[in-house]
Amino acid sequence: MSDYKKTKIGDRDLTPETLMMSYGYDPRLSQGAVKPPVFLTSTFTFEKAEDGEEFFNVMSGRKPGPEGQERGGLIYSRFNHPNVEIVEDRLALLEEAETAVAFSSGMGAISAVLFKTLRPGDVILHSTPLYGGTETLIRGMMPDFGIVPRSFKATSSYDEILAAMRAAAKDGKLAMVFIETPSNPTNDLVDFEAVIKAIDVIEVETGHRPLSVCDNTMMGPVFQQAIPHGLDIALYSLTKYIGGHSDLVAGAICGARKVVEPIRRVRGAMGLNLDPHTSWMISRSLETLSIRMQRGGESAEKVARWLADNPYKKAKVLHLSLMDDAHTKAVFERQCKGAGSTFAFVLDASRKDMFALINALQIFKSAVSLGGSESLVCHPASTTHSGVPAADRDASGVTDGLVRLSIGLEHPEDLIADLDHAFKTVFG
Repeated sequence: MSDYKKTKIGDRDLTPETLMMSYGYDPRLSQGAVKPPVFLTSTFTFEKAEDGEEFFNVMSGRKPGPEGQERGGLIYSRFNHPNVEIVEDRLALLEEAETAVAFSSGMGAISAVLFKTLRPGDVILHSTPLYGGTETLIRGMMPDFGIVPRSFKATSSYDEILAAMRAAAKDGKLAMVFIETPSNPTNDLVDFEAVIKAIDVIEVETGHRPLSVCDNTMMGPVFQQAIPHGLDIALYSLTKYIGGHSDLVAGAICGARKVVEPIRRVRGAMGLNLDPHTSWMISRSLETLSIRMQRGGESAEKVARWLADNPYKKAKVLHLSLMDDAHTKAVFERQCKGAGSTFAFVLDASRKDMFALINALQIFKSAVSLGGSESLVCHPASTTHSGVPAADRDASGVTDGLVRLSIGLEHPEDLIADLDHAFKTVFG
């Protein structure tokens, strides 16, 4: 291993927090620059013509790359470039995966996974609720390609998940199990252990193993990792916590090379690669990811506890530290390292009242997305999940009385004061 990927000092394994400052970048190749430059080039020269042939053979999958250069050499920025490779190296390290592939958006990452894996007649089984864009793609567009969507509740037990898989397998080849945990926006948890155990049974019963995909955006990779729990692909909207400043759009997948490399080739063919400047911004953001998520998580718990005890209007607070059902507590303790900083609360109130509450806030910004340095408030039923049929929204708990908060880096007492003022204005 070359020095720029060194992960040990003597016998000590370096932590991800330390490695985010240097891993995957060799200053000696860039005039000694401490930080990577932005490589604003569309194409790369070959030292000799034979290199071009070799690089294309590796990029296209016609032959494997040499050890340490499994992605092959640099060719053209639609396929690869130094900035995106730095991001991929560091993401894979954080998720404890063999490799990663970055995309121009989270939905681009999801689309590439679906279009590479699914064929007409296949069935995709997914947890509910899902992020609205994901649900629109799976349930609204996949049927146009002959793909059959089926679903199960995120909080399902092992027996319920297995029953859902068996039922789905009767409708065609069960090609993929797609989960989002915690679910957006209700913070329902899908049990990794139960999903993998059920897939093991389905593989024996059908002779085919469905690809398991986890959207790990809400808490990963600091508070939750999917790959070490046995999932095939951990998927991210890098726009959220990993980008962390609400100033970029990007996505990624992580997993074993044999699973991920074919999807990398889809990225190149479909033109979904992440541009150099955005890649550079993400490599910057990765340096502070751990401390940002830790601070946001600490503040979120304080805000959640105020909401649960607020004197103006009884609230059901969907923060993982306050959700006391046995299933959620058991799964949370088994697969999560923290509760994250995005959660929702539910009031017995009309959409009009919820809009008034949002409009009365002064620090929280009314906007979609999450995981940025600023605190955001969102009404999912009228925005991110408005494309989901009303009956399905209600069934999954995304009601008019639900509001989602993404807690940023402001002082938590200031955020509580903002909520106190808004609650008092509307319900006091």
